[in-house]
Amino acid sequence: MNLNENNPVIITQEDYNLLKPYFSKSSGNEMSLSAELSRAMIIKDDAFPPHAIRLNSRVWITEASTGETTELTIVLPQHADIKAKKISVLTPIAAALIGFRKGETVQWKVPAGLKVFKITDVKPPQA
Repeated sequence: MNLNENNPVIITQEDYNLLKPYFSKSSGNEMSLSAELSRAMIIKDDAFPPHAIRLNSRVWITEASTGETTELTIVLPQHADIKAKKISVLTPIAAALIGFRKGETVQWKVPAGLKVFKITDVKPPQA
């Protein structure tokens, strides 16, 4: 069962336009950025809820099996900096989170296997 199918993905028009060039660079499997964005609902930037994840959002996730909480910021590949906890939207975990909201649970295949994450907090991008 794919938990993600129960959660509609939302994305801003601005983020969608920024991510379009990367569609062909992510794999075509069901757990890819392309697959997530193909089922996304695109909304106007000013209608995007502040507790939803978009590019440059700060996000706190808790892995269900370990209870470990991680903070990260989802960015375009050229702005990735692991020391600053900025991860590329093309990484498996960032692709899993984009478009979801605080309180939702996301299931995703990462290099270590299938993981379930709870989104515990989201801070919108700094203006």
